[in-house]
Amino acid sequence: MIYVTDTISLDENELNFTFVKASGPGGQNVNKVSSAVLLRFNVNSKSLNSRVRSKLKEIAANRINSEGLLLIDGRQFRTQEKNRADVIKRLIDLIKKANFKPKYRVKTKPSKGSVRRRLDTKKKKGQAKKNRSFKPGLD
Repeated sequence: MIYVTDTISLDENELNFTFVKASGPGGQNVNKVSSAVLLRFNVNSKSLNSRVRSKLKEIAANRINSEGLLLIDGRQFRTQEKNRADVIKRLIDLIKKANFKPKYRVKTKPSKGSVRRRLDTKKKKGQAKKNRSFKPGLD
């Protein structure tokens, strides 16, 4: 079991890993070892509730194919184990992001006193600036 949050946990059987040969650093090791990882996760999994599922589809829309599989590619590290841990961490981060609920904001109105004080201050500043102006011909 992979625990994402207190309420969300993923069964390891839901994650499908494919290992392929990676390009990039590694010397001759690149030609011999399949170190890159492709993670496939079914977004319509029963581990996720409907709200998280729909939000995940919205967040990662360009990574989800027509079959509903979320694809995450990992080839940052030189070892298969590190790349596997990296794609699992990125999947967990995506699910946590989808699970986040923003705080409900209660709309408020400024009080009459605060509006009046703000307008009074604006008038005073405007008057001070007007008094600074140079008026020729009054000497």
